[in-house]
Amino acid sequence: MSTKRDVLATGEIYHVFNKSVGNETIFSSLRHLTQITNSIDFYRYQQIIRYSKFKQMTTKLRDSYLSGVKDHSPLVEIYAFAFMPNHYHLLVKQLQDDGIKIFASNIQNSFAKYFNIKNNRNGSLFQNPFKSRWIGTDEDFMHVSRYIHLNPVTAYMIEIGDLEKYPFTSYMLYIKDTDQNFIITKFLLSLFDGSKKRYREFINDGVDYQRELAKIKSLILE
Repeated sequence: MSTKRDVLATGEIYHVFNKSVGNETIFSSLRHLTQITNSIDFYRYQQIIRYSKFKQMTTKLRDSYLSGVKDHSPLVEIYAFAFMPNHYHLLVKQLQDDGIKIFASNIQNSFAKYFNIKNNRNGSLFQNPFKSRWIGTDEDFMHVSRYIHLNPVTAYMIEIGDLEKYPFTSYMLYIKDTDQNFIITKFLLSLFDGSKKRYREFINDGVDYQRELAKIKSLILE
C-alpha cells in the first residue's frame, strides 16, 4: 500500500489517520465522540457554513439546510472509524476531486476549534498533514477494517468481548442493527457474503496476531 498523501484519486479507497500534537489526549469522553462524529456526518458533504454555525440554527432551519446540501453528491463515503485517546483512523472512499483533503481538513479544524474553546487552549491540535494509505484490493480493505476496529483492543483499553458495545469505533454498527446514517456497511459485509457472524469471526481471529505485531513494533522502536 502506498504511503503517499499528495495524490488522492477519486474513486479510490484510503486509510486516513492522524494524531494530536504532542500526543495530547483529545478523544476522552462521549461528548468529544459526539462532537467528532457529528462533524464527520456534516462535513462528508461540501458545506457553505461551519458546523459551529449549523448547531446554532433551529431544528427547522437545520432540516431545510441539510435537505439542500444532501441533494448533491458527498465528498467521501465512510466505511469505518476508530477514535483513540490521541489519534483517529478513518476508512474512506473519495467521491469527488480533493474530497478527502477537504473533508479531513474540515473535521480537524472543526474539532480543534471546539476542543480549544472547551479547554481554554490555543494553537494546532492535530499534526499536519494528515496521513493516508491507498487501499488497492478487497483483501487490503478487509484487513485494514479489522486493524481499525481492533485498535482499542490492541492497546489493551478494552477486551474483545467489549468491542461490540464500545462506541469509539464503528464496529458495533456492523454487528448490531442501528439507525446511524453515515457509515456504509454494505460493501464490507458483502465481502463476507453479507454475514455479520462471519465478520465478527474475522475480527475475533485477529486479536492475538494484532497484539503481537504491536508488541514487536514497540520493541523495535524502543
